[in-house]
Amino acid sequence: MMLNGNIRYNDVMENIYLLLIIYIALELFEVQWQKAPNLIGILARLYRYYNKNIILFFLMHPTFYFGIGLAMITDLAFSAVALVFIKTVDIATKILLIQQIFEKKELSAEMSAMLIAPLHPFMPYLSVLVYTPLVYFALVSLTGGNF
Repeated sequence: MMLNGNIRYNDVMENIYLLLIIYIALELFEVQWQKAPNLIGILARLYRYYNKNIILFFLMHPTFYFGIGLAMITDLAFSAVALVFIKTVDIATKILLIQQIFEKKELSAEMSAMLIAPLHPFMPYLSVLVYTPLVYFALVSLTGGNF
């Protein structure tokens, strides 16, 4: 999408920074409600919402919807589509693990060991570092390189 000659560089960058701040806030929201000392703790928190209502479970992932909106406004920019793909795989993996652990109760010894292993305190915050650049690149693609 080409920018109109009347739009200033500063205005565009302000909008990009505002959307990045919104995205980071949404990502931090997800980190906070999912945070636990190990993977089984994270899955137990996820299961609470999943067990109440699957729609509620999906609503608790606002960055997924942000990514879909981003893909639409950027005309399917590669980084926006990559973000939606990664978020989709993330949610699908969570659902599969929840079903396997809490509903089917099928768990190998290796999986059990992995689930109870302690996580580094900064591990949940990696999503902010990984996904935010994808959002930035998608938003910058809106400018088409022309101001």
